[in-house]
Order: sequence, then C-alpha cells, then structure tokens
Amino acid sequence: MTDTMRDMMSDMTNAAPANAPRIALETRALRKAFGGITATDNVSFKLPEGARHALIGPNGAGKTTFVNLLSGVLPPTSGEIFLNGQNVTEWTVRARSRAGLARTFQINQLYADLTPLESVLIAINERENAATSWFQRLGARADLVDEAAALLERLNLADVMYARVGALAYGRQRLLEIAIALAARPTVLLLDEPAAGVPEGERDQILDVVAALPADVSLILIEHDMDLVFRFAKTISVLVNGALFVEGTREEIARDPRVRQVYLGEEGVGHHV
Repeated sequence: MTDTMRDMMSDMTNAAPANAPRIALETRALRKAFGGITATDNVSFKLPEGARHALIGPNGAGKTTFVNLLSGVLPPTSGEIFLNGQNVTEWTVRARSRAGLARTFQINQLYADLTPLESVLIAINERENAATSWFQRLGARADLVDEAAALLERLNLADVMYARVGALAYGRQRLLEIAIALAARPTVLLLDEPAAGVPEGERDQILDVVAALPADVSLILIEHDMDLVFRFAKTISVLVNGALFVEGTREEIARDPRVRQVYLGEEGVGHHV
C-alpha cells in the first residue's frame, strides 16, 4: 500500500459521519491562567449547528472567563477556538462578530441616552458598513430602518422604540441587548445571564424571547436561573474550577449525582425536570 493510499484511508477513518451535525463552535484544550490561577482548564467543547446548549456551574467556576475567551475579549493562554470551521483564536472581537459570533453581557452595555431604534440601527449599520463615521447618516437607508423596527417588533419592543433606553424597565433593556446581538445576524449567539437582575414579573418575556430565537442560530446560555436553563437547553455542560466537569442532556444532568453534589442540590434538580 502506498503512502498516498494510507493517507486517504486515514482521512476517511477520521472523518465525521455523513449525517453528523456540523460544528458551529469548538474549543480544543482551551486554557486561561491569571498568574498562578487557572480560570479555564483544558476545556474541549463542541457546539453543533442549531444547538440549544446551557453552560452552568457554581460561582467561580469560570463561566464568564470561558465566554470572554470565545468572544475574543480575553486571549487564551493556550488552546484553540474554531468558529464555523475557521481557527479564530487570534481574531479580534470585531472580526469574530463579522464572522458570525454575537453575545450579550451579564451587565448590560447599552447607551442610556439612545432610543432602542437607534441602538439596533447602529448594530445593523456596523454589519452593513453603511456608516463611515459615528452616527453619520444613521437613518439614511430606509431598508435598514425598516429592518431595525421589524426586529424590535419581534422582541416585543415596538411600543418603546422611540423611548430613551435609560427609561426602560430593566427586563426590556435585557430584551434590547438580545435585539442588538441579533442585528448582527449571528450564526452563534452567547447569552450571558440574560435574566440576571430582571424582576420576577418581567422574566417570562425573557423566557419567551429566548425560546423563540431563530432555529438556525446556535445558542449557548450561561445562566444561574435553573428554570430558564431547563426550559431552554437540550444539552448542558457543567464547569467546576474552570474544567468541564460533565456534559449531557438536561435529563442526564438533572439525574447525575455528581452534579447534585457540586451544584444543584437534590431538591432543586428534581423540582425542575
């Protein structure tokens, strides 16, 4: 057998099955250290296209650090990150965004003096390179204004699109963050605790919007609210001390005695499944 034939056979053996889902986001042995503290410890992770995946763990588990690595806010100490098959480990936040990765933040990053329409329109203009400088001809293209208005309507924000962002109820500000992220037309969306700080009476709107997000967008939810996690996620990863502790379906995670011990608690798991 020639070397060429051996190489071909090896490629065939290592290839994914024909019916296997494509991988939208992947990390390989990803590690982040801050001095002597390892915040992300050799995490290898795959997010299939169209997945609904939750990332949970106790406080200090490294969830936000992991998301910051995925989005480019932090550089890894070692390891690699792939977005839709491209190695983006060295890419900037903006480059990853243009390649299809969007995120929301645990603490919102909104401009209080803008309107929701202006906020979403800025994101759309950035995506389309439709403005050459800050606020230059922001509403010059009627098609982009219409797109922004339609997106706000989808997220139940049409009635406040001309209001001041700082005057909105906090739950609606969280919805606006999701609208801004969706304005980039991402293939992968990272939602970092979208219900954090939202009053109980406003949480259902967040739940409904997350459940109705486009099926072709692959989603990772980082969340402490287990009602939201079990309602949203098909699969769940548990981080402990920066390492991937266990991964499985929501039913498997709920029944796993190791997860009960380190995170959820016996009563909490049974109640939510």
